[in-house]
Amino acid sequence: MIGSLSPRVTRWVGRLMAINAVVLLLQLTVFTSPEITAALQFTPSAPLRHPWSYLSYMFLHAGILHLAANMLLLFVFGPAVERRLGSRSFLGLYFASGIGAAAFSAALAGFINMPPFIGASGAILGVAVVFAQFWPDAELLAFPIPVPISARTFVGILLAFDLIGAIWFNDQIAHRAHLGGALFGFLYLQAFALVRRRTAPQPVVPRRAVMATQVHLGLAAHKAAPPSAPHAEMSPALDQDAIDRVLDKISASGIESLTQQERRFLADVSERKRNQGH
Repeated sequence: MIGSLSPRVTRWVGRLMAINAVVLLLQLTVFTSPEITAALQFTPSAPLRHPWSYLSYMFLHAGILHLAANMLLLFVFGPAVERRLGSRSFLGLYFASGIGAAAFSAALAGFINMPPFIGASGAILGVAVVFAQFWPDAELLAFPIPVPISARTFVGILLAFDLIGAIWFNDQIAHRAHLGGALFGFLYLQAFALVRRRTAPQPVVPRRAVMATQVHLGLAAHKAAPPSAPHAEMSPALDQDAIDRVLDKISASGIESLTQQERRFLADVSERKRNQGH
């Protein structure tokens, strides 16, 4: 599986891959007792018997193939998401998805038979959902599909497989936990975006006309007055329409989503406002 975005391993993606590999090695060589696995796996029907299992189950795997499949997905989706969110928020996403997968399973255990499970799939599927939210059209090559498919389509296939498995299959795969991880990954991204919008610095903008050089704001371009008239003003209506578009973009995607031209426009707005105050 190959992604169109650079999959260069980032700090915490690399560390998580290494930790999972080391834990599997210990499972196969040192801690081979079934009692150890029973104490560390997550049991939805008794979620409080081993409280630490909300975390520990994510680092156990049923074998090399199980580990390899999960680490491949983490390698493909994780680095880009960690670079976009930052390492701390990426870890928050990973563990929120993994713990959410366990909690979701525990909530369903009162209605459906849910056997114990292990593996990082729930946490990684949460990361994959966030990747598809950020880069829905990123192309992936996924064996055995012979043509590139979008991240949105690939993650949709994974979710559809788990949904079908949760309803009709009894194949010892924790499909419902996977769906819980995807759900909590999506919710984490919504909460992350909401916090970013609330904490992003708000630009100081006037309610009247401003100086501008040349501004392109997506749907319209406004030309500045010639150099011989440095204090010429734009039409107040056009100016306010441009300001509103920039503020809408900040509200939707954060201030870091602005182009250089849009940032210069806000700087010109702020400078003009300060000059009007003198």
